[in-house]
Amino acid sequence: MPAHASPRRKTDDNTVELLRRARAGERDALERLLHHHLPILRHWASRRLPRWARDAADTSDIVQETIIQTLKRLDSFEPRGDGALQAYLRQAVMNRIRNAIRSASSRPPASELPWDLPDDGMSPLECAISQQALQRYEAGLECLTALERDAVVGRIELGLSYAELAEHLGKSSPDAARMTVGRALLKLAQAMDQS
Repeated sequence: MPAHASPRRKTDDNTVELLRRARAGERDALERLLHHHLPILRHWASRRLPRWARDAADTSDIVQETIIQTLKRLDSFEPRGDGALQAYLRQAVMNRIRNAIRSASSRPPASELPWDLPDDGMSPLECAISQQALQRYEAGLECLTALERDAVVGRIELGLSYAELAEHLGKSSPDAARMTVGRALLKLAQAMDQS
C-alpha cells in the first residue's frame, strides 16, 4: 500500500455498523457514535444560534443535549448510508436551534437592573448558610444542660441582661450569670464545630 494512502476503515468502524451495534445495546458503539458525530456537529452548529437567542446554554450544550436525546431514539432511524445519520442529527440540531430562537423571541427583552437598587434580602447562598448555621446551633443547644441552655437562650435570643439572667437562673450575682453564659457558649461552640 502506498505511504500516502490511508488504511481502509474496518467495517465495524462505519456509522451503519456502529448504529446496528448501538441498537443491539453495545454501549461502546454508542459512545463511538457520539465521539465521532459530536465534534462535527458542534463545528457545524457554531454561530448558528444568534447571541441574543442564547440563555444559560450555549450552542455546544444544545448540540450535545440534542445528540444524546436523538441517539436514545435510534430505533426509529432508518440508515441509508454513512452520511444519513449525520444529516439526521444535523436536522435535529437545527430544529432545536429554531426552537431556541422562537423561545428567545417570545421572551421580554433583557434589561439591566439599576445599580442603586436596594438589596432587601439574603441571597440563596446566604439563606442556605444561615439555615445550616441554625441547624448546627439547634443541635449544639441539645448538647447543653438545661441551665446552660437557659443561659444561652436568655442572653443570645432574649437579650436579657446579666442581672436579669442571675435572677432567672438563681445565680448569686450578674458576674456569676456572666460566667455561666460564657462557659455555656464555649460548650455550644465546641458542639457546633463537631456537628
